[in-house]
Amino acid sequence: MPPKSRTYQPQKVRAALATQNEALRAVVHRLTEPDLDRPTRLGSWRVRELLAHLGLALGHLPAALDKPAPDGPVLSLAGYAELSRTMAEAVDTAVTEYAATGFAGPPEEVAAAFDRPLDAVRVVLDRPAALEPERRVALLAGRSMLLIDYLVTRLVEAVVHADDLAAALGLDAFPHDRQAVAAVTRMLADAFADRVPGGAVELRIPPYAVVQAVPGPKHTRGTPPNVVETDPLTWIRLATGRADWATAVADAGVSASGERSDLGEYLPILG
Repeated sequence: MPPKSRTYQPQKVRAALATQNEALRAVVHRLTEPDLDRPTRLGSWRVRELLAHLGLALGHLPAALDKPAPDGPVLSLAGYAELSRTMAEAVDTAVTEYAATGFAGPPEEVAAAFDRPLDAVRVVLDRPAALEPERRVALLAGRSMLLIDYLVTRLVEAVVHADDLAAALGLDAFPHDRQAVAAVTRMLADAFADRVPGGAVELRIPPYAVVQAVPGPKHTRGTPPNVVETDPLTWIRLATGRADWATAVADAGVSASGERSDLGEYLPILG
C-alpha cells in the first residue's frame, strides 16, 4: 500500500516545475510550421492543440492563486487522478477555444503564445513566499487542493505532455527534469495503489517508487509472489493510457511475475 501521507518537498517541486517548463519552452521555440501540424497520440489534436493545452494547464497556477479557495473537503492527489477521468470533454472544448487565441498562426506566434503563461508561472515560482505548501487553491467544479499537491499535478501535466510532444516530433527522448519525473512517478504509483487497494502485488518503479496494490493475499516477508517492475517513463505512459499493458510486457518494457501480476485491467488510472 502507499504511504498514508507521502510528502513532497516544496523547494524541489518548484525547482522541478521551473526546469521542466523551460525544457518545454526550448523545444517549442525550435518548432517549424510542419512540426506544428503534426498529429499527436491525443485523438484529433495536432501539436498546436497540444501546446494550447499545455499553456492552459500550466498557466492556471497564477489564476488559481488569485481566486479564493472554496469551503469543503480538500481534494487529494488520488482524488485528482479520479477527477481527471471525467474531464476529457470539458478539456477538449477549452483547448479548442484557447488554441484560436495564438496557436493557429506561424511558429513565432505560437512560441509567443506559449511563452505568456509560462512567463506568468515563472514569476510565481520565483516568489516562494507566495507558495505556502498548506495554502488551498481553487480548482474547477468548486473543488480545492493543497498548493503543494496542486504543484505536483502541474508537474504531471508538464512531464506527460512533454512525452506526448516528443512522440509527435519523433524524438528519441525529451530532456525531462529528474525531480519532475520522480514526483510524477510517485504520484501515479500512489494513485494506482489507492484505486486498486490491496497487498497482493508489489509494483516496483526503480529508483523512485514501490507500492503494494491489488486485492488478495498480502505479502509480509521474503520474495513477493507477484511482482511488477518497470522504468519510470514506461510506468507514466501505462498509467496515463499512452502505452498498452500487453504490448509493454511483450516488448520487455515491463517485467511481471505471479498469477495476479496482470495489471492491464486496472490501467490507465489518469484521464
